[in-house]
Amino acid sequence: MRLSLKPFLPRSLFGRAALILVVPIITVQLIVSVAFIQRHFEGVTRQLVHGVVVELALLRDAVETADSPEAALAAVRPIADTVEMTVDLPAATRAGADLRDWSDLTARPVIAELRSRLPNVLSIDLASQKGIVLLAEQTRHGPMLVSLPRARVSASNPHQLLVIMMLASVLMTLIAYLFLRNQLRPIKRLAEAAAAFGKGDAVPYRPRGALEVRAAGAAFLDMRARIERAIETRTLMLSGVSHDLRTPITRLRLGLSMLPEDEDTLALLSDVREMERLVDAFLAFARGDAMEEPVDCDPAEIAGRIVENAARAGQSLEWESRLDGPVQMRMRPQAVQRAVENLTGNALRHGDKVKLTLSATDRGVRFVVEDNGPGIPETQREAAMAPFARLGAARDPNHGGGVGLGLSIAADVARSHGGRLMLGRSESLGGLRAELFLAR
Repeated sequence: MRLSLKPFLPRSLFGRAALILVVPIITVQLIVSVAFIQRHFEGVTRQLVHGVVVELALLRDAVETADSPEAALAAVRPIADTVEMTVDLPAATRAGADLRDWSDLTARPVIAELRSRLPNVLSIDLASQKGIVLLAEQTRHGPMLVSLPRARVSASNPHQLLVIMMLASVLMTLIAYLFLRNQLRPIKRLAEAAAAFGKGDAVPYRPRGALEVRAAGAAFLDMRARIERAIETRTLMLSGVSHDLRTPITRLRLGLSMLPEDEDTLALLSDVREMERLVDAFLAFARGDAMEEPVDCDPAEIAGRIVENAARAGQSLEWESRLDGPVQMRMRPQAVQRAVENLTGNALRHGDKVKLTLSATDRGVRFVVEDNGPGIPETQREAAMAPFARLGAARDPNHGGGVGLGLSIAADVARSHGGRLMLGRSESLGGLRAELFLAR
């Protein structure tokens, strides 16, 4: 089993960039704190302690050469006053444990250095009196207690360098955070503009940021303009084709209406009607929702209109809403209605019981159409969403079927709204289950 850090890493670009920024700063702080600060203070401490040991040696020599404790004390006091020390001889002390505060950064090296250089030390107290070192040493006249300022043996306020370093690091991290956010904001806006265009909404966008981001933004605008021109050109061309085709079809219809009504005439009229239906379906598929602007609307209203249209046509369509309340979503209502009507029309054509269900989540809205018809085999569901795909004789236009564009139109509308069309088997009705998902 391989261990991977990927699940623990941030997924957003901003989070990863911030991680790249913060990790080196923390690493440098640790290295500087351990490798430099510790060695620096230990070196300074050793130098200071060495000077104090020399002075303590003078005091000890003066005590050891005296004949009595009183003479020793009289001989050592002038020297102690000169080196800013206080001597108590003989002192009421005995060997014991050394004392230091847990937060004292330099106490350990001070005690270790004094112990190594002064073999007759009884105890070292760095905690009883703030800023004072109490050192007890054994002499021939008894224990000698020497007190001296703490600044004589260690650097004063060693934590100040750490605090200044941490504050400077926090300040620089904050500045880098603001700069990084400003640099990543144009990328986020570019992603939002691309996502909106993928849903068919051309939001205003202006390239900003670094040169590479500006180049990507300019390329996106150029691509969006070319796609919009291609869609507009296709729509205008198909409108012209529609006009050119409808004129001869109308002439054919008028000519056939003047002929006697017999089997051949009725068959030709049926062919003309099929031609009109084929042209209308093709234009609806090719036009898509290119001419409709996205607006904020309630998907429940769209579903309600579909149910009303089915009722006016004498069709039975069961309707269920699973929304907790009113939902406003930006979409192309006519395109969505056309897509859902294609799904319900296919379901009503192949089954006698159809159910339309509407639900919503934080990610999007779902229109689910279920029927009790024969359904579509799993191996053919992907092919069924291709343009002009007709599966079997039951879906032949001459036998009441469509022209094979209903699912294609629904899938195209779903993709233009950032969603997709999914086909499956209905658990409740046993037929086809078509789920149209529209992303928010």
